[in-house]
Amino acid sequence: MRIAIGIEYDGTAYNGWQRQKTGTGVQELVENALSSVANEAVEVVCAGRTDAGVHATGQVIHFDTRISRSERGWLLGANSNLPADINARWVSLVGEDFHARYAATSRTYRYLILNRLTRSALYRHRAWWVHQPLDEGLMQHGAGYLLGEHDFSAFRAAGCQASTAVRKIFAVTVRRQHDWVSITLTANAFLQHMVRNIAGLLTAIGNGGEKPDWAARVLASRDRTAGGVAAPAHGLTLVSVDYPAQFALPDTADFLSPDGPA
Repeated sequence: MRIAIGIEYDGTAYNGWQRQKTGTGVQELVENALSSVANEAVEVVCAGRTDAGVHATGQVIHFDTRISRSERGWLLGANSNLPADINARWVSLVGEDFHARYAATSRTYRYLILNRLTRSALYRHRAWWVHQPLDEGLMQHGAGYLLGEHDFSAFRAAGCQASTAVRKIFAVTVRRQHDWVSITLTANAFLQHMVRNIAGLLTAIGNGGEKPDWAARVLASRDRTAGGVAAPAHGLTLVSVDYPAQFALPDTADFLSPDGPA
């Protein structure tokens, strides 16, 4: 049978999602926990590989097994074998036509910025502290140039192994809530470091260092060196993955990470 699971994790202590030759990836601990429940080796497939330090509230995985357990049994069994910073949110029995990566129609990431003069002790691993005042209106204006299907070579990591840089961004929302600025992006898929590079670009626009149409020029250049600095990994969270209704998965939007404290 094929099982889908919604996973959340604090990525601070891990070298990203993927199992690593050196260091620890979230995947390794999830597979170990599920293998303990199944009493056999389990290998999982994820919706999107997150980098070191990146978090998730809406990661989705699937795995195949011959072992029969109830959804509740898989859920509670997995969590009893996982560390406190990794958690299974839901479990769903799915058909063999479900694939956590290839069946996904979109993914949503949120980048969180603390925009005030002083840093935060509590959110130091969850938000990028930017002390210069940011104009979220200018940031939203710049983000508008990135909507649609484009070659996002200017926003991909040098080591990105994707066969094409063409992606389609469905929505970008820049929102302020008191001292917190969030950038939420939904696309069919993302390149390595793409959201972090976009967040860095929009922050440079928000602090007045660049004009909003700079985003269009960087996009057209297809040159990563034209786009400024990447935002640090710890402000980024994978918040949801969307699938066709036929799979009847829980609504991952229920588990969106907050923009920050009120």
